[in-house]
Amino acid sequence: MSTVCEFELNKKQEIFEFSKVAKQANGSVLAKLGNAVVLATVVSEFDNPVSEDFTPLTVQYVEKTYAAAKLPGGFFKRESKPSEFETLTSRVIDRSLRPLFPKGYVYPTTITVIVLSADKEVDLQALALNAANAALYTSNLPIKKSVCGVRVAKIDGEYVANPKMTELENSTLDLYIAGSKDELLMIEMKAISSSDMIEVDIEAFTKVHNTNEMNEEQLVEAIAFAQEILLEANTTYEAGFETACKEMKEVELVEFTISEEVISYVRDNFSSDITEAIKKLAKSERATELKDVAKMISTNSYCEENEIEFSVIYEAVSIVKREIVRNMIVSDKVRADGRGLKDVRPISIETNILPSAHSSCLFTRGETQALVVGTLGGPKDGQMFEKLTEKSTSIENFMLHYNFPGFSVGEAKPMFGVGRRELGHGNLGKKALEATIDNDYADTIRLVSEILESNGSSSMATVCGGSLALKAAGVPISDLVAGVAMGMVVEKGEYSVLTDIMGLEDHDGDMDFKVAGTNKGITALQMDIKLGGIELSVLQEALLQAKEGRDHILGLMHTAAEEIIPSEALPLIEQFAIDPSKIMVVIGKAGSTIKEIIEKFSVGIDLDRDSGTVKVSGNNKQNVLDACEHIKTISNNAVSRKQPSKNLDFEKLYTVDDVLMAKVERIVDFGAFMALPKGGEGLLHISKISKERVKNVSDVLTVGDEVEIKVLKVTKDRIELASNSI
Repeated sequence: MSTVCEFELNKKQEIFEFSKVAKQANGSVLAKLGNAVVLATVVSEFDNPVSEDFTPLTVQYVEKTYAAAKLPGGFFKRESKPSEFETLTSRVIDRSLRPLFPKGYVYPTTITVIVLSADKEVDLQALALNAANAALYTSNLPIKKSVCGVRVAKIDGEYVANPKMTELENSTLDLYIAGSKDELLMIEMKAISSSDMIEVDIEAFTKVHNTNEMNEEQLVEAIAFAQEILLEANTTYEAGFETACKEMKEVELVEFTISEEVISYVRDNFSSDITEAIKKLAKSERATELKDVAKMISTNSYCEENEIEFSVIYEAVSIVKREIVRNMIVSDKVRADGRGLKDVRPISIETNILPSAHSSCLFTRGETQALVVGTLGGPKDGQMFEKLTEKSTSIENFMLHYNFPGFSVGEAKPMFGVGRRELGHGNLGKKALEATIDNDYADTIRLVSEILESNGSSSMATVCGGSLALKAAGVPISDLVAGVAMGMVVEKGEYSVLTDIMGLEDHDGDMDFKVAGTNKGITALQMDIKLGGIELSVLQEALLQAKEGRDHILGLMHTAAEEIIPSEALPLIEQFAIDPSKIMVVIGKAGSTIKEIIEKFSVGIDLDRDSGTVKVSGNNKQNVLDACEHIKTISNNAVSRKQPSKNLDFEKLYTVDDVLMAKVERIVDFGAFMALPKGGEGLLHISKISKERVKNVSDVLTVGDEVEIKVLKVTKDRIELASNSI
């Protein structure tokens, strides 16, 4: 007999149906939102515990193409390896639910989420986590705490919880938080860039690129907004799911404990040896000094007489090491490598060290080193991929690929395929950088980060090196981006926030969060909280301390940027704008004029008919410059087919609140230019076309349409319009 739970949360109807399908699993649910349906199952092998002290949890998120009435692309018509989105979503679910498992739960467990029906308006990542949570909460596993996800957008200056995915395109913020009623467990955030128009005159206009960074106070405000949503949702789930909960299985939680006597013996007799080992551990993520100390202790007569195994000694040494590290930080305010809590390790930066690459940056911070290499391509050179909810293939024109070879931490292992960690770190770096790239830059950019050495926060080294690699490649960016990894240690009610954590502090700390941004604010953030909860005032303090570290790093990066010498391998590109109405003159009949220019000057030419942007590229600088001058001459000598507005005095022709019939003259991405009955053109901005939000102007208007408009604002040489239906 199935159990159905229905909830109305955030004005959306959610339906969870339990025990209808996959009844052999420990927990299962069909979760429905809109037209989206996902199946989530939890299976745990109670009769097959592992011998190590960890929870063997595997999470799989799988999208089936039939969910969107599509066939799989490619030669084989069967879903194969997971896409990057599937892998990243699996990682999000894992990081959100793993903290729920009690210590000592050593039974192999698999959580599987399968998308059976898709809806392009539904956030599948949030729905997948909520479904996995429902299956886990109602299963017979010893877990009785609800965790769900909420996505927060900022649209027209207002926070919106769990927006439709099409609404997210109009947001300046993408904030995803997973948490329980009173605890934040995971936070991911990225700023979304936009282009706003600044009118110069009615014939010429300029777009300004807005990165939309968030300052620390705004981010805390958005997180507080999300916390209220999490409280309401988890309270509703826990109350509603009770009728569907299975009887909890009595399972043994294995205690991997060692004698306090052994720990005390190690602490009392070998703390100084462990302290010396800690200083060496600060230099590498894979230092063996602790094992050396444990081996030395194991030969002691006390250990031999009591027949204490090496594994027990090593565990005792690790426990004492953790105590010493945390006490140094909280009580002494000093770290294993001698730094203060806010100190950033020494940084060195070298740019364009690879002569045959378009750009490169070797960024070294302490014992972490990233070589980031940039390559530019044409608009069609991007990564093709399919979205489940889209019928056509999309192209990704900005890629950041992160590689973490074994030698970076002194491990003797070959390089295999890309793992979840590498995809996650690369995705974080991409989020941090892509908001700074000019929206009008249509070419393809590929950054590859090779981690050559690692001891803490190689992802943030990737951000720093990647930003400088973009700069060295001549990519139009709004500002440089720096990233810094932060940590926190809490002991006996006291806490210390750490800037630029190393591997040792990441392992023994209570929180790990990575913050990237410009001097103006944060562009991306990723946080995993091991404490279970954190006060927003403490989080704000940590974010402000991160800003100090970020500003310090940015100062060094700006100095390095001033010293960049462009690579000789970099293609020569010139970009300028002409009157959009004269683009066809440059193209010529059947493309004859532009073909002639390309052949004469041996260049490549890209034109944007809406904005009038012209981009000329080639291997010979003089040819590129000559081609630019030739195009400008053709454009300047061409006669515009419409009456130039600069020869009109709008104040004599029109007054505010006049209602007129105007014809759509041309359409651009931010509105439409309207031919006015008394001469000249006026701008009907996209926000003034309809009461409803308009995504694409061309969806509503067509060149030649006649529209009843109202005059909003008049100056001598420009006029602003609105649809009279608003």
